[in-house]
Amino acid sequence: MASTPLVFSTSFSSKLHQTSHSNKSRLHHRPLNSFPSSSSSSKSKLKFSPSKPLIFSRKLVARASSEEHATEVRDSGLVGEDAATFDLEKQKLSSWVYFTAVLGVVLFVLNLIWIDDSTGFGKVFVDAISGISDSHEVVMLVLILIFAGVHSGLASFRDSGEKLIGERAYRVLFAGTSLPLALTMIVYFINHRYDGLQLWQVQDVPGVHQLVWLSNFISFFFLYPSTFNLLEVAAVDKPKLHLYETGIMRITRHPQMVGQVMWCIGHTVWIGNSVAVAASFALIAHHLFGVWNGDRKLSERYGEDFEMVKGRTSVVPFAAILDGRQKLPKDFYKEFIRLPYFTITAITLGAYFAHPLMRAASFKLHW
Repeated sequence: MASTPLVFSTSFSSKLHQTSHSNKSRLHHRPLNSFPSSSSSSKSKLKFSPSKPLIFSRKLVARASSEEHATEVRDSGLVGEDAATFDLEKQKLSSWVYFTAVLGVVLFVLNLIWIDDSTGFGKVFVDAISGISDSHEVVMLVLILIFAGVHSGLASFRDSGEKLIGERAYRVLFAGTSLPLALTMIVYFINHRYDGLQLWQVQDVPGVHQLVWLSNFISFFFLYPSTFNLLEVAAVDKPKLHLYETGIMRITRHPQMVGQVMWCIGHTVWIGNSVAVAASFALIAHHLFGVWNGDRKLSERYGEDFEMVKGRTSVVPFAAILDGRQKLPKDFYKEFIRLPYFTITAITLGAYFAHPLMRAASFKLHW
């Protein structure tokens, strides 16, 4: 990628605010290749007041320390953030040591209060839900419905919750309630994936395994954009609601939904029974709601900036590219040659080869 997008401030001097608003308006109505290449003309239109310090926040620029950098961003037409960036020089060893410690504590507590049958409530919870119906399909739907309600509900009230208890505390609350429910949903699916009514059987058809494997492998590049900010996920860094605009976001504005649909279709085709159909229906419905809810939250937080990003991206993969609203840079592939994407590749391959271990561990829980 030729330029580094920035996150604009809401509290420059009033003159700069008016100027940036005017610039954004012109960006919205002009194609990317129509911006002037002369830096001198750009400089004459954008002047920083030396008497007032620049205060950086979420809306426009993350590193506007020079007029040249501001011109570069304006000419690129980007108002969102560059996705999957990882600058090794800016990483603190202490932060990653803290992240490792937090992860260890989380896993210990999760095992103590949820997984271990002697101390945890996981089996009690599953048994209670299983008492609703003898149908594995119904239980699967209820487990996903509970997870979706908690997960999306807490996401919807994020702004209010963060104002009340702070960003880090709310992230701990969000993860602490979502993680056990997600684990329960996954374990129940693994243990009962072949218990439903068999609707079709294509596992012996040549090429099906390879096609399903490839689609599931690709789905993980869409499913986990949160790996771009692991330190925020663990609340080591202050969690933020990001407006990304590069990398996978150029293909689809909602990669997690697309990845979930791909994963569900692949597993449903392979398993071919009613439990897989029920699980896929519920998960896809949850993520389709997330499309609407995610756009709503970004619109409330970023306003006009989000509308600009929305106008040149699409929910349906490649739609904005095909109709000309999204202009891919010549070196677009470089936006994927980054550590987070390599990490996703390693984890995905590891998860595939660890399937026997995952099945064995799930079976031991008897959920």
